[in-house]
Amino acid sequence: MIIDFENITYLRLLLGVEGIGPQKILNLLTKFDNLKSILDSPIVRLMQVEGISNKLAYRIHNCRKSLGDSTEILKIEIDRLEKLNAKIITYWDSDYPEILKKIFYPPLIIYVLGNLNFRDNTSVSVVGTRQPSTYGKNMAEFFSRELVNKNLTIISGLARGIDSIAHETALKSGGRTIAVIGSGIDIIYPPENKKLFEKIKENGAVISEFELGTKPDAQNFPRRNRIISGMSLGTLVIETRLTGGAMQTAAYALDQNREIFAVPGNINIKQSEGPNSLIQRGEAKLVMCADDILQELNLRPEKSSSAYKPIPNFELNLFEGKILNSLSSEPQYIDELAAATALNTSDCLINLLTLEFKGLVKQMPGKMFIRL
Repeated sequence: MIIDFENITYLRLLLGVEGIGPQKILNLLTKFDNLKSILDSPIVRLMQVEGISNKLAYRIHNCRKSLGDSTEILKIEIDRLEKLNAKIITYWDSDYPEILKKIFYPPLIIYVLGNLNFRDNTSVSVVGTRQPSTYGKNMAEFFSRELVNKNLTIISGLARGIDSIAHETALKSGGRTIAVIGSGIDIIYPPENKKLFEKIKENGAVISEFELGTKPDAQNFPRRNRIISGMSLGTLVIETRLTGGAMQTAAYALDQNREIFAVPGNINIKQSEGPNSLIQRGEAKLVMCADDILQELNLRPEKSSSAYKPIPNFELNLFEGKILNSLSSEPQYIDELAAATALNTSDCLINLLTLEFKGLVKQMPGKMFIRL
């Protein structure tokens, strides 16, 4: 089916009918040739479709009265989309994500800033708490970097915390990332993510099923979360409470028959409740590196299974080399590092500073260091 302006108007009309959702529209289209014929159909014929009650048939039949207003609203919206350099994609368009069509409740309309491409067919969503621990932040960086290095696209929800770290790390690592948001694509939330938002649309895409101008209300986020999991081969949960939105995304992934992965955490902190619970219930696979995820998804790992990016052509002195070999993705205290490398603390700090300038090491709070 080719969707044009007229058909988008009909689709919007139907989606605006109380009690009608994507699945009912898809059911109707198994009995009718197109969207227009649904709106033109007598009530009796509409009621012959499974799930369409007498009351719902009346609503569908009567919604055509709003066709004129809906047409004008859509014209205005398309003008605004053109100014944003964004586009509207329907379920029947060739650039609609194939993997998203396979979920039970697929969005029939999505708004896109940026571009979707073939690389997004192998995507993993990375989700978690808005208030991660230092360990959670490190794990979000570690896994996002590794997954991008394996040529996977990172999908997340642009929220504070784990989501933002996943997006930022994917971009810094030269990869693609997709943000699925719970507002119109003309509204950036949280506002402090404006720069990140702009970078994502240049190196991936920002997606929403909500019309322009829609504010980020709480009721929108479950719908957003089903798209995050629905566009992904699997969902990786990094730190969340049992009641966190990331657990909702994991539940959608389970319903959609997608894989769930979880990073185990400290049992003494609230942020670990979610992933540890998923592992304990057997709903998520415990993962320690990106290859664990690729293996479960039956994707061929890259030739290199190193946990780190290849070291650039930097000339490292003997001490820098010793320090780098002693570091890992786990934060290490300066005193422990000095002891492990047989250097005094002052010399160790000087060489760490040089390694940090070279982008090979990162300093964490409390004079702790990790390897990048």
